[in-house]
Order: sequence, then structure tokens, then C-alpha cells
Amino acid sequence: MAKGGRRNRSGPAPDPQSGRSERRGYRLTELPAEGYDGPIPDFPLPAPSERELEVWGWAWRTPQACAWSLPSESWRVPFVARWVRLAVRAEDPESPATLHPQVMRLEDRIGLSTAGLAEMGWAVARDAVGEKRSEHAAEADEDDGEVQPRRLSAVPSA
Repeated sequence: MAKGGRRNRSGPAPDPQSGRSERRGYRLTELPAEGYDGPIPDFPLPAPSERELEVWGWAWRTPQACAWSLPSESWRVPFVARWVRLAVRAEDPESPATLHPQVMRLEDRIGLSTAGLAEMGWAVARDAVGEKRSEHAAEADEDDGEVQPRRLSAVPSA
């Protein structure tokens, strides 16, 4: 077993808001919350099932797919395909229990898990505009067409 040195996931995760991270130049790569809207590549493994193609399509609409689509990250695409194949097999109630840790390990490797996102240095951007839109929609639903009282009134000039 290796001795000493830095190990994956040992110690606290870097905090992008800390002064130390700022000095080291540590910054998370923000992935768009709305996901990837580019072309979905062909499934690279042989004889995909209909369910595998469905999960493949879903995976390529996640925010992580924005990173996978970059030329520098294209090496992850076969891992995404393996994750799809294993995840579909793991959906079967008769699948062996040994399959589930493999699925989770691949989720980390491709950034689909929280730990995987942190390990890659990725973060899903907060959709502030969408949050405000939801707040306004909720307020409009609460109003249900009631007439709001006037908040301003005319004051006679002095």
C-alpha cells in the first residue's frame, strides 16, 4: 500500500470561497443549470437497448454533459456510455449486488454525483433568474385574481 502523499478525497474538500483557495487559484467550473442543449453523440457501445438510448439521451441533457462535450473532456464519453449500460442493468431487481458500487464509482468518475462534481472541480450554476421567475409565479398563484389594495395615494399639492 502506498504511503504518504495526497489521496483522493482525503481531508476536507477545498472551499472555493476561502482565502487559501483564492491564493491557490482554486475555482470551480460552473456548469449551466439548464443543462446541455447541443447534439447528442451516438452511443459508442455495441447493440444498445431502447432503455440504454433513453438514459443516454437523459444524461446528455444534464449540466455535466456541457463539460463532457468539451474537446479536453471527450475522453469521458466512453465512461458515460459504460455508466448508462451498468445503470440500466442495475435497474433490474435480479441484478447482482456487486453491480451497484460499480455504477456509483462511474457516477463519481463522470461527475454525476455530488462527490464527482467536487472531484472534477465542477459546480452547477445557480439559476437566479429561474428562482425569481418561480417566486413571481407563486405570488401570482396566491393572488388568484384578487384586486390588490392601492399602496400609493394622491396627495393634494400644498
